Amino acid sequence: MPQTAYHLHLPEAHTSRVVFASPHSGRDYPWTFLRTTVLDEHSIRTSEDAYVDRLFDCAPHFGAPLLRAGAPRAYVDLNRAADELDPALIDGLKRGGHNPRVASGLGVVPRVVANGRAIYRGKLSRVEADKRIARIWAPYHERLHLLLRQAHERFGEAVLIDCHSMPHEALDGATRGGGARPEIVIGDRFGASASPGIVARVEAAFVEAGFVVARNVPFAGAYTTQHYGRPSRGQHAVQVEIDRSLYMDEQRIRPNKDFHTIRRVLRGVVSDIAALGAGEQRMAAE
Repeated sequence: MPQTAYHLHLPEAHTSRVVFASPHSGRDYPWTFLRTTVLDEHSIRTSEDAYVDRLFDCAPHFGAPLLRAGAPRAYVDLNRAADELDPALIDGLKRGGHNPRVASGLGVVPRVVANGRAIYRGKLSRVEADKRIARIWAPYHERLHLLLRQAHERFGEAVLIDCHSMPHEALDGATRGGGARPEIVIGDRFGASASPGIVARVEAAFVEAGFVVARNVPFAGAYTTQHYGRPSRGQHAVQVEIDRSLYMDEQRIRPNKDFHTIRRVLRGVVSDIAALGAGEQRMAAE
């Protein structure tokens, strides 16, 4: 098993209602897992949101916690429901209703990595799948739930920013009418997971930093935004996808020459997002 389900970085002073999370940047690949996969140590990383946690690791400096995965996405996907189990991978599992994520091999215990490459030669036992969910998935989501509850209790509102990266090629069909190619895609499940005002503020933070931003196409948000986004209850969830080519060499899975520049620019974005609601809070206090 990976050594830990998650890493939590807390601010010295909790001044923000925002919680940042990076569920796909985990890179603790246990040797027992690497021994069972048919992929080499490089290929198994291709579905990882590599270095996204480093891009957002300044969040505690602005009063917001950062929760990041310990286990890699190829081992267990924290942006899936615990019951999104794949009968094509889990031995003895009966087929249920159609789920496009599961059907494509991207359930809570993934069957494939990027470009549909199979992770295993055969199937996994249900015991193995349940163990990964109990020891990795459940602790991560218990902590995320607690962080959002604490933010809501303290500020009367909680905002989750779920941080991801996307392959550059995923944006090939995202440009319409001769517009600029998006560099950031903000997902709010087409308005269901966060209030319009929150989403507008998040989008403005990226636009003001010079990024080209799109909403919901091609990524509108998955389990995390669907499950935690309850705007009518004052809990908002927004997914942020960053074009990997901006900051990393996608083939080599290494930071590129622009990594530190992008990280510095994102520091300003994180600062702006972490300040969500601060003005309203001060006005209420006065």
